[in-house]
Amino acid sequence: RILPFNGQPFGQQQAPPKPPAAPQFQSFQQPGGPAPPQPGFQPGPPQPGFQPGPPQQPGAPPGPGRSPGMQGQPGPPGPGAAPGQGQFAEAVDLSVQVPSRILRMTSTHVPATASMGLGAKVPLGAVIRPLAPCGPDEDDVPVVQPGQAGIVRCKRCRTYINAFVNWLENGRRWRCNICTQINDTSAPYFCHLDSDGNRRDRDHRPELSEGVVEFVAPSEYMVRPPQPPSYFFVIDVSAGAVQSGVLASVASAIRNSLDDLPGSPRTQVGFLTYDDGVHYYSMKSGLKAPQMLVVADLIELFVPAPDDLLVNLQDSREVVDVFLENLPTMFAGNRSARSCLGSALKAAFTVTKHIGGKMCVFQSTLPTLGDGALVPRENPSLMGTPDEIKLLRPGTNWYKETAVEFSRAQISVDMFLFPRSYIDVASLGELPKVTAGTLRTYPGFHPGTDGPRFESELERALVQYTAFEAVMRIRCTKGMRITNFYGNFFV
Repeated sequence: RILPFNGQPFGQQQAPPKPPAAPQFQSFQQPGGPAPPQPGFQPGPPQPGFQPGPPQQPGAPPGPGRSPGMQGQPGPPGPGAAPGQGQFAEAVDLSVQVPSRILRMTSTHVPATASMGLGAKVPLGAVIRPLAPCGPDEDDVPVVQPGQAGIVRCKRCRTYINAFVNWLENGRRWRCNICTQINDTSAPYFCHLDSDGNRRDRDHRPELSEGVVEFVAPSEYMVRPPQPPSYFFVIDVSAGAVQSGVLASVASAIRNSLDDLPGSPRTQVGFLTYDDGVHYYSMKSGLKAPQMLVVADLIELFVPAPDDLLVNLQDSREVVDVFLENLPTMFAGNRSARSCLGSALKAAFTVTKHIGGKMCVFQSTLPTLGDGALVPRENPSLMGTPDEIKLLRPGTNWYKETAVEFSRAQISVDMFLFPRSYIDVASLGELPKVTAGTLRTYPGFHPGTDGPRFESELERALVQYTAFEAVMRIRCTKGMRITNFYGNFFV
């Protein structure tokens, strides 16, 4: 049997025969269960549940194992069922859907049994975008403010209360739609059921009537209080970046985005430039112009005046504007063509590790100094041979190891590359990949043709919806498991 997949758990859940057959097919979680986890959530691991069965349509007569007035109760096995194979029948509202902008499956049908999945040999996948912006005709995701009962979750698998749980005993208990665990309803959350077996307050609770909701996380779900949004810019000011016009475009794009940065008035910003040395900028409120501090020793690198390098944007806005306006001319006469990107990243990490946030890195040449120094690996003779794959792998583990440290400190890196020669994207790309950032390249950058596109993409990266210190959990029912993840994140 091939059953339609509409973005919700199926209505009829069927227990596996004994001994249970090992799941053989692969899939992603069926949507409609828990809402996307909020920053700081610590959900538990998925627990075994039941394989999905065919849905029971609303208003349909009772099926095998279901007696009138006994919705959701186990009954005797139906025709063709194995001995001891109980069934749970429940009505499912198929009108509750997850918006396709948030979750889209690669197939509209899923196998009903493990053996069918093994025979079909069709892998299932899903594209998940928890913070996808709304379209012109779409509604925002409803926000749920937990009441006295807190956030209601399954005591076994920690699934959040949702529109597809089954209510029992006139609302005093409910069965989890992921693992079938029966949970007690707390007194503050209790409500009587109507004649259809639904809660009378269903239309007034988005978590019971919508396919996706957001819960406002209470303090027990947070590792630490929400930090101010932080944006730190690490800018290459070597001769190549200045002469190609990259530096001027970077300063212009950042300046145009300051008014729209999220989190005002708590937003914090900081700047660091580098060529063959690292340049810090103190932008303490009250200064008429930023103070530049240069550290040329890349071996014993230290951070001077650490309290003034990451400042409140609203308090230091005049100093920031002066810095961005003068940045292109400050290094107009720079003749250094070398880059110490690794040392600059270590310095930026020291400044921002206490707060986390977003880091934007702008690189124009192959880094050859300090930590993370790279050497040209381009070899045309390997093109078209089996050894070509070696050129697409990182030449060093330094950037991946550094990225893991950044991820643990809640720092996400967006990297913008402007190469005019070999720059080893395979190695540098590990930094945004592991830290849930993005990588964009502009080969042979020209201000007239590439400048507007770059500035537009940078502005969007800065002002788009951003989740800071977020954890994502995907739960699957028994018979489904996730085998691969694709995207930029640290697992």
